[in-house]
Amino acid sequence: MPILTNKDITVNHLEKTHIPTLAKWLSDPRVLEFYEGRDNPFDEEKVEQEFFTKWEKGVHPCIVKWKGEPIGYIQFYKLDEATRSLYKLHGDTPVRYGIDQFIGEPGYWGQGIGQLLVSSMTDYLFETKKAGAVVMDPQAENHRALACYEKCGYKKVRFLPKHEWHEGAYRDCWLIEKRAGS
Repeated sequence: MPILTNKDITVNHLEKTHIPTLAKWLSDPRVLEFYEGRDNPFDEEKVEQEFFTKWEKGVHPCIVKWKGEPIGYIQFYKLDEATRSLYKLHGDTPVRYGIDQFIGEPGYWGQGIGQLLVSSMTDYLFETKKAGAVVMDPQAENHRALACYEKCGYKKVRFLPKHEWHEGAYRDCWLIEKRAGS
């Protein structure tokens, strides 16, 4: 049963049958450049180890379909106190969620699908999970992703220097946020 459907996008919980598809995407250097790093390819065993233990950590891993075809991945999770502290998010919004996603089929890049996906998941978290805010921490150099998120109403909240290990170096990121009702 889908978690959400909006126009031609469907999001379902990840299943073991998706392992070969994720392994294909996460061994493609074009995808890895922006997610996990080109020096960190995944095979099926690594996909199973990494993605099917996320439930234990409160992360909901999902497959994204466009017109019924798997094209990407998204995960959502309620921010725990450690993450809220890392991001210096205290007080005013009690329920915050985070999301991470990628379109694994490069032929679908640049068509507005990512924008529809991010907007749809954000709305789902506001409406169904009663999130007060949703956050992401994209790399500062990922201009295409940042432009997409800004079109979805996300705002830069805080610069995170040397926040994420990616391809042999710590990379700067932005903490971005969209608040319910904005």
